Amino acid sequence: MAGSTPEHGALAVRTGAALLAQLRGKRCAVYNSDVRIRVTSTGLDTYPDGSVVCGTVDRDVQDHNALTNPVVLIEVTSDRGEKLDGYKSIASVREVVFVSHREVLVEVVERCETGEWVTRSARRGETIELRSIVCTLDVNELYRDPFAE
Repeated sequence: MAGSTPEHGALAVRTGAALLAQLRGKRCAVYNSDVRIRVTSTGLDTYPDGSVVCGTVDRDVQDHNALTNPVVLIEVTSDRGEKLDGYKSIASVREVVFVSHREVLVEVVERCETGEWVTRSARRGETIELRSIVCTLDVNELYRDPFAE
């Protein structure tokens, strides 16, 4: 969402930066909210707060600037809304990360090998693993207030 709050923007950047640091040297790219994701099954265009693509980057045939094969999607929000259903329909998506801007909470909605989706969560003092890309998010670090130190 363009024009969001400073807190929203900081959470999105911290989450992307944490993943970027852990994915250095791997064949994965971390993108910010400027990169459009196309849900080809529905035609939905969305701008998640972050995304991760591993291996080759697949672009939409009608819109070369839209990516179609994210592995991880990041949303800073307190409401999952319709986007989650669209994200679940992208075959390459393994995890959707929800970073709450209302409370200290990170949720990962993960596609299991059976095709079912499960939700895992972490709160202050905890970490949560993104299994699909072998990364860990430290909740305290994501919500750290740089002005309080």
